[in-house]
Amino acid sequence: MKLGTFKGGIHPFEGKDLSKDLPVKEILPKGELVYPMSQHIGAPATPVVSVGDKVLVGQKIGEASGFVSANICSSVSGTVKAIEERRLTSGAKGKCIVIENDNQYKTIPGMGKDRDYKKMSKEEIRNAIKEAGVVGMGGAGFPTHIKLAPKDDNAIDYILVNGAECEPYLTSDYRMMLEEPEKIIGGLKVILSLFDKAQGVIAIEDNKPDAIEKLTKLVEKEDRIKVQPLKTKYPQGAERQVIYACTGRKINSSMLPADAGCVVDNVDTVIAVYMAVCKCTPLIRRIVTVTGDAVATPCNFNVKTGTSYKEVLEAAGGLKCEPEKIVCGGPMMGVALFDPELDVPVVKTGSALLCLTKDEVAASEPSACIRCGRCVSACPSHLVPVKMMEYAERGDNDGFVAINGMECYECGSCTYVCPAKRQLTQAFKQMRRSVMDSRRKK
Repeated sequence: MKLGTFKGGIHPFEGKDLSKDLPVKEILPKGELVYPMSQHIGAPATPVVSVGDKVLVGQKIGEASGFVSANICSSVSGTVKAIEERRLTSGAKGKCIVIENDNQYKTIPGMGKDRDYKKMSKEEIRNAIKEAGVVGMGGAGFPTHIKLAPKDDNAIDYILVNGAECEPYLTSDYRMMLEEPEKIIGGLKVILSLFDKAQGVIAIEDNKPDAIEKLTKLVEKEDRIKVQPLKTKYPQGAERQVIYACTGRKINSSMLPADAGCVVDNVDTVIAVYMAVCKCTPLIRRIVTVTGDAVATPCNFNVKTGTSYKEVLEAAGGLKCEPEKIVCGGPMMGVALFDPELDVPVVKTGSALLCLTKDEVAASEPSACIRCGRCVSACPSHLVPVKMMEYAERGDNDGFVAINGMECYECGSCTYVCPAKRQLTQAFKQMRRSVMDSRRKK
C-alpha cells in the first residue's frame, strides 16, 4: 500500500525505544486529587459540588458552562476537600476541585454497564459523549461532542483516526493500538454510525509495523474501515498533514476539518468515545508516557485524571539523575514544567512527562540568520520562517499576517533545523498571540 505523506517536515531523534515495548501499567493515586475546571478548549467547567460533599467514581463534578466547554468527572470516590486556585502545568493558576481519595473507588450506578450503540439515536450518542466529558486527547482538547456535530452530517466523507503519534518519545497511542485495538475499532464504528456516507481510516506511521499489521487484520472484513500507513516524519500527526496524507485534501487556519469533509480524532479519543457510549464510562483516565534519559524506568501508565505528576514519576522509579529540563508532552510541542516538584495534576490532554538530562535549547546560543533556507524546506505549512522572523523582531503584526504567519501552528520544525539556533517557533507563538489579542480588542 502506498504511504501517505506531505511535503516538508523533519526527522528528529525518535526516542521511542525507551518505552514502546513495555505494556501499560495502571497506577492508583495515593494522596489528594486535583481537577482543573479547564482541561479543554473553551469556557471552564462550573463546579457542581461543594466542599464536604461525598463523590463517587464517574460523578460529574464540573459542568460544561458554554457551547464550547466540557464536563469534568471524578476519577475516585471520596470527599471534596477544597475548591480553590491551584498551579497548573503551564505555570498559571486555575480553579480546581480538590478531592480526598477514600481508596474505595465506589462508582456511580450503571458505570461500566454494556450499552448497544446501534439501539441509540444519533442525538443520544452525541449526548453520551458530551456527558462523559470526552475531549480531543491529542493535545488540543476540543470537546468531541461538538466536533461530531457538524452542520451537515452528509458532508463528512472521512473519519480519520490519528494514530501517527509523530512526536518524539511518546508511545502511549502505540501501546493502545497494540493492547486495545478492539476498542479503537469499536469507537470508530460508533462515530461512523453518526455519518452514513463516511469511510473510516486508521492512519499509522510506518515505524509502527506491528500496529499496522494488527489493526489491518482486525478490519479485514469491515467494509467502511481501512488502515492507511503513513511515512514516518514529523509533524505527520498534525491535523492538516494527516488529512492531506490520507485524502489529498488541504485545509488552512480559517477552515475546520469538516470543511474538507473530514473528522479527525486521536486514538485515545476514539477509545474514550467507545467507553462513553458502549461502556457508560466517562473520561476519567489518561495513558501517560513517562520517559527520557533522566527517568529510572521509562514506561506508559494508565493514570486517573487529577493524579499528581509527582506520583506518576515515582511509579516510574523516579529520576536516576538530575534533569536539566522536564516537559509535559513531547519535546517539539510540549510545555516545560514550571513546578520542579511536579505537584501539578494530570489532565485529559496530558500525554507525557519527559525528563531530559540536557536542555538542548538552553545550551545553544542563537546567532545571525545565514539565509540557508532550511526552515523554508522543513515548514509543513509552506511558509517562509526567515521572513516571518523579520516581522516578529520588529513586532509588525500586519506584516506577519500579510505573509501568512497565522498559518503557522507552532510545530517547531523550523527551529529544529536552524543551524543558527534561532528561536523561531517561540517568536511566532508570541506574534500569533499578539495578532489574536489585537483582533479581540477590535
